[in-house]
Amino acid sequence: MSTIKKFAGQTAIYGLSTIISRMIYFVLTPIYTRTLPVNANGVFTSVYGSASIINAILAFGMETTYFRYLQKRSDNKQQVYNNAFGVVIMVSVIFLVFCVLFLNPIVNYMQAGVTKDHADYTFYVKCFLVILVLDAFCVIPFARIRAEGRPIKYAIIKCSNIGLVMMLNLFFLFGVPFIINHHLPSAAWMAGWYRPNWVGYVFLANAIASGLTILLLLPEILQMKLKFDGAMLSEMFAYSWPILIANISFIINESLDKVMLKQMLPQSIADTHVGIYGTCAKIALFLSIFVQAFRLGAEPFFFSHAKNKNSGETYARIMTYFVIMVAVICVALIANVDILATVIVGKETHEVKHHIVYNPFWQGLGVVPPLLFGYLSLGIYMNLSVWYKLSDQTRYGLYISGIGAVLTVILNWLLIPKYSYMASAWISFAAYATMMVLSYLWGQKNYPIPYNLKKNLAYIIVSVLFVFLSFSVFKRNIFVGNGLLLLFAAGAYYFERKELKAIFKR
Repeated sequence: MSTIKKFAGQTAIYGLSTIISRMIYFVLTPIYTRTLPVNANGVFTSVYGSASIINAILAFGMETTYFRYLQKRSDNKQQVYNNAFGVVIMVSVIFLVFCVLFLNPIVNYMQAGVTKDHADYTFYVKCFLVILVLDAFCVIPFARIRAEGRPIKYAIIKCSNIGLVMMLNLFFLFGVPFIINHHLPSAAWMAGWYRPNWVGYVFLANAIASGLTILLLLPEILQMKLKFDGAMLSEMFAYSWPILIANISFIINESLDKVMLKQMLPQSIADTHVGIYGTCAKIALFLSIFVQAFRLGAEPFFFSHAKNKNSGETYARIMTYFVIMVAVICVALIANVDILATVIVGKETHEVKHHIVYNPFWQGLGVVPPLLFGYLSLGIYMNLSVWYKLSDQTRYGLYISGIGAVLTVILNWLLIPKYSYMASAWISFAAYATMMVLSYLWGQKNYPIPYNLKKNLAYIIVSVLFVFLSFSVFKRNIFVGNGLLLLFAAGAYYFERKELKAIFKR
């Protein structure tokens, strides 16, 4: 039981660092809106739009591979580190050389036909490349910290990065103008190079912060030795490439619905519907923060305990607690969805010249329940995926992600013209639920883990019922919703109280 208590503590630390990072970016968004040019969001979208896929390519599936081979080759952990880190460095250097050689075509592509500001876009892309490569260099050192059970150091470095991003943004956007306008020391020097409200400072701030992360990770980076084991490296490649393809498929699956909405809806409503869908989906992202934090703690934990006698029972128990937590979060978010919507998109109505005007974003709140249960399914799938990672059958991850992507494409193509973004929300849930079910069925056949299926399904079904009552029957009534939340949480505590007391007594 003390093992689960330790896991819960580490996951809480990862969760705190993730929440702080998301909150700071949440604070920066209105700052950018108020201080930067109107086209700034378009610049960020065009430059950062490919970041997720490029990050996956540069990591090359080596993060998960590193955890697996630490457990598989526990007698030669240093060589596992050398191989994994070496692959990421090699891929990143090749990527950087390619981008430097073809810098102008890349900049032209990012500009998307905008003929002016070529020099600015060149600067943006150069900073972007620095950020991508430095972040890639951090992947395996961060994995080492997680594998060694040092979540506090992980959190400190991550929070230092985002803290520096915040401070540099405030310095460039507000601090420098204040110094110049009030003729403080260094004002003349700053006036010589400062450009008011320049988007480039945002990219520069992120690049400098990535440099700080490298410096903070130097103790781990310097432990890497330029010594490679060809036979082990070949095995690691065979393990990692299906994970790479699966990760890319997952990223495409995450963003493809918005692209298809843009392309398949009439031009007159496409941008509006994509905007409504994307904005309302931010409410469901609160659950994804928990799922991400869980993954950060779970992946090294699952691998490090694989050889333990009762590892299957431990994985099953963690699954039950995970299901309870995500189910509670789903009910909580729906209970307070009106409050969250008001914070994110403003009030439902406002008065203009004695006329009531309805906020168009509120009509999209119907996407929140299916998106939430989609993230719930995705989180369970990530939990279940331990079976093919521990049994070296990573090709199943490729199959499952591929099936999810195919479902997403076909169903969106069929249903978007008639149901718009509501179709995309339900299809996202259907795709992740399918991936979850497939992983469970194949996992029980190839690497059985004694999950408590009846209990887990009971919590999920009750949470679905409470969400339906809160959202549809009682029309998002905040008092009824939070009453149902308290009832659900109290019921979960009642049924799990003995086991929870046993865990936290140790």
